[in-house]
Amino acid sequence: MTGTAPDPPVAPLIVLSGVNKHFGQLHVLKDVDLTVARGEVVVVIGPSGSGKSTLCRAINRLEPVESGSITIDGQPLPAEGRALARLRADVGMVFQSFNLFAHKTVRENVMLAPVKVRGQDRATAARRADELLDRVGLLDQGDKLPAQLSGGQQQRVAIARALAMDPKVMLFDEPTSALDPEMINEVLEVMKQLAEEGMTMVVVTHEMGFARSAAHRVVFMAEGRIVEDRVPEEFFTAPRSDRAKDFLSKILHH
Repeated sequence: MTGTAPDPPVAPLIVLSGVNKHFGQLHVLKDVDLTVARGEVVVVIGPSGSGKSTLCRAINRLEPVESGSITIDGQPLPAEGRALARLRADVGMVFQSFNLFAHKTVRENVMLAPVKVRGQDRATAARRADELLDRVGLLDQGDKLPAQLSGGQQQRVAIARALAMDPKVMLFDEPTSALDPEMINEVLEVMKQLAEEGMTMVVVTHEMGFARSAAHRVVFMAEGRIVEDRVPEEFFTAPRSDRAKDFLSKILHH
């Protein structure tokens, strides 16, 4: 036989099976199945109210689900307590709002969790913080307070802070939606770099260029369900569902 052998299967890092979530009468996640492999970048897109952010937040139990199962690295999500805190230390999360501590310097923001949660000594945490600030292009801003930085810079600090825990996976919930247009690219560039370095990422975003260039898979959601789960080129050039065709026609031609 000629040709190359297929790549060996990669162990799944995140597995959602039959996940359901309600907010009162509103059924926001409907029997969601999703598997994310180690080193994979999955971008979740869809109209507002489709359940994208809830899906993202369910993965580290910021939103508890009513039924179905979620496992990370083979372990079911703990309900609460120390086990949940340990799991959250393995799952980095970057939100729309930067959630930085206003009274602490940029460096101290990045150091805080390794010192408090992992028990790292301050000197080691400070060295690591500077490495990560350098990685996101902000080493020279370490002594400033968050308010002295632009929105794009603050979001890059938030990414460095999440990376400081050496997470197994990074979750991004619309990380550029609160930014001025000229600041979006500087955040997306850092995210692309992480993707190229093999970080497992689940990204909820409206940035279709990022989805096309950085994702291994695009997951399209509507009305609480995963409607399509495809490689980007296939999804953007030949969506199968009418719902996805309608969505893409509205966002790609404006």
